[in-house]
Amino acid sequence: MHSSESEFVVREDTAVYETDTPVLYSVAEGIATLTLNRPTFNNAQNSQMTYALDAAFREAVNDDNVKVIVLRGNGKHFSAGHDIGTPGRDIDKPFERAHLWWDHTNKPGGEQLYAREQEVYLGMCRRWRELPKPTIAMVQGACVAGGLMLAWVCDLIVASDDAFFQDPVVRMGIPGVEYFAHPYEMNPRIAKEFLFTGDRMSATRAWQVGMVNRMVPREELEQATYALAAGIARQPRMGLALTKQAVNHVEDLQGKRTAMDAVFAWHQFAHAHNELLSGDKLGGFDAKGMARANKQAEDKRQ
Repeated sequence: MHSSESEFVVREDTAVYETDTPVLYSVAEGIATLTLNRPTFNNAQNSQMTYALDAAFREAVNDDNVKVIVLRGNGKHFSAGHDIGTPGRDIDKPFERAHLWWDHTNKPGGEQLYAREQEVYLGMCRRWRELPKPTIAMVQGACVAGGLMLAWVCDLIVASDDAFFQDPVVRMGIPGVEYFAHPYEMNPRIAKEFLFTGDRMSATRAWQVGMVNRMVPREELEQATYALAAGIARQPRMGLALTKQAVNHVEDLQGKRTAMDAVFAWHQFAHAHNELLSGDKLGGFDAKGMARANKQAEDKRQ
């Protein structure tokens, strides 16, 4: 009798959540607001937040009174990225999956992370990009790594003048975040610089390269975002859905989806390579280590 591979994989879920509401949801005047709600950890995205966000997007899509969706972050920052070091990091916790990938938590080797990231990173982001209602990211402070993925799936981005954008994961030996939209969000040569250096891109620069639709003073961010949303909400629902589908289709004809599939595979190879070299899929970086490396890089530039 052959043993199942899963019998040899034992992982313990040790996540401790600081909140039962990692995403807040409200609706007013045809606009649904989804608020990332882990401000203590700069809205780092664990699976608890990801699945809550998916449920909130679904609720907004199913509500015929909602015409536009605003995604924002509670606190100082929009999102510091994927959770790689808070007490609520829940990579080994099983959830009821939104897609048809199998449970990753009892799988061996590279299959564990490949299946998980197909579900909660690449799969979820594509799912949100393709929902039929216009979405606007309201970005203040840090929009780093996984935070980019949340902003980039939105149709429009309104940023405060103190916002910054960064993908520093090349430091881990990984070619950017899983939802690899970089050369579609900015000119390919600028995308290379963005990734090669891992430097912060200011809101001003992001607006100049076309990644951000509007940049406003921090104190005007909310008003500007909701004024834009209200203007869009006056358009017919089906017209908005078809227009969004049309532009997304053109991006995919330009290779966005197939390029992302290839880079996701290279991303997974990088995880496996890291583990072979160091025993750690992230190349030895945790949240504190990445923050330390970011600070050192900033200090050298000053």
